[in-house]
Amino acid sequence: MNSYKSALNKLKRNKISIKDEIVLIKDALNRVPACDVISSINYPTCDNTAFDGFAVNSKETKSLNSKNIKKFKIIKTIVAGDNPNIKKIPKYSTIEVMTGAIIQKPFDTIIPIEQISFFPNKLKAKYIVLKNKLKKNEYIRPAGSDFKKKDKIVKKGQLINSTHILALKTLGIEKILVKKKLKVVFYPTGNELSDNKKIPNWKIRNSNTNYLDSFTKNLPISFIIKKILRDRDSAAFKKEIQNNMKSKSDLVITSGAVSAGKFDFIPNIIKQFKLKSIFKGANIRPGKPIMFAKFNNNMCFFGLPGNPISSAACFRFFVLPLIFKSLGITQEKPIFAKLKYKFSKKKNFTRFIKGKLNFTKKGELEFEVFKGQESYKIGSFTKSNAWGIFKDGFSNYKKGALIECYSLSGVNELLTD
Repeated sequence: MNSYKSALNKLKRNKISIKDEIVLIKDALNRVPACDVISSINYPTCDNTAFDGFAVNSKETKSLNSKNIKKFKIIKTIVAGDNPNIKKIPKYSTIEVMTGAIIQKPFDTIIPIEQISFFPNKLKAKYIVLKNKLKKNEYIRPAGSDFKKKDKIVKKGQLINSTHILALKTLGIEKILVKKKLKVVFYPTGNELSDNKKIPNWKIRNSNTNYLDSFTKNLPISFIIKKILRDRDSAAFKKEIQNNMKSKSDLVITSGAVSAGKFDFIPNIIKQFKLKSIFKGANIRPGKPIMFAKFNNNMCFFGLPGNPISSAACFRFFVLPLIFKSLGITQEKPIFAKLKYKFSKKKNFTRFIKGKLNFTKKGELEFEVFKGQESYKIGSFTKSNAWGIFKDGFSNYKKGALIECYSLSGVNELLTD
């Protein structure tokens, strides 16, 4: 039986080759850049005003003081979006500007509207009155102060989120080279599964399918759900594998029928194909019967256990790392938290534990293990915000022990490089 570390090492030696494609920015959400995305311009593109007010040439205020007051003639009003070009600018002139208006020479500083004195009065203003020396570049947003030309906007391997979309569109980037979406085909298995609304008490609802489908919505994956394979559908499953190889599916996943029972036909079918790599079973809980295989072509396979938490844990800690590696997504780092209460487990098993990360009154991060860790119990999962990994080699964990914790989704940006 593989240890968790051994199983991961075998997994790390495999990946799915994914080609690139160009997509429009409007279609780039949750996609993975195939290369760094670089700005081709400065942003802001020009100096512009950060406040409503009046723009003047600071050099013309050098000699001003309470005894040397000067009137500056208002020659124009410019708002954001106006052409800022002015043909003739007499000495001691000013322009009224609104937030975002472009500022050009000789104007180089802004006086906020609240600080302005008008002549002859505010209602019939023809001049502003200044009696202080002004600094250059006051209340001005300099060109390139947000992004400079050749700045890196999105790194290769990042998941593109809505903040990236905002930046890319602002910078005039209309298309981007990304990794293609993985084609993932999923087969639920078992006579007990049902998609019906009303079921007898000897059936269970096909919830693993809905969980994994929803889990992958924010990932660059095309998740294709197939009909339920029943206990005697081994021949049908073999044909499905052959069809997926012909259609160049990237990843096939099953849930259930992967253990050692009479109707657990998945492992025997997979082993009938020519494989580059395979492992079956790991000293983990939940998820001990997990199976992985890489076929002679580019396609990979995961057999997940049927119990809902086993399936969720194995997808999170085996399937997701392979997907991330194949797409070049930056792998997350663990969050280390202190254990709230003592915890015990079998020494030779790695445990994936449902729990909650919280900050204590002292500001320390703490992980609480929930009751109900059995693989069929979903209630504690709905209350969780993190997984804790309790590795093999240890049995008893004292209160305050440091535990590796991971987000439920795996795509938390705070956990990456």
